[in-house]
Amino acid sequence: MRLDKYLKVSRIIKRRTLAKEVAEKGRISINGVQAKASSNVKAGDELTLHFGQKIVTAKVNHIQENAKKEEASLMYTIIKEERIEQEEV
Repeated sequence: MRLDKYLKVSRIIKRRTLAKEVAEKGRISINGVQAKASSNVKAGDELTLHFGQKIVTAKVNHIQENAKKEEASLMYTIIKEERIEQEEV
């Protein structure tokens, strides 16, 4: 499944267009390799997403074409969530 579609279906990112923009800016990596929106995601992959001041690492549990709200959070497991402290200049 495409990365942008997976992020939307799993509800990690709310809209597919936003997921595509984040990927194009180089803020998403799959297994440590920078990913494009069209990159393929499979079960067992580790996603690292940079959201503003946060870095979220999630493991892909399984892939579904469609998921209800309750099922979406079962598609991944959050491994690590860290906050980036900005230096004051």
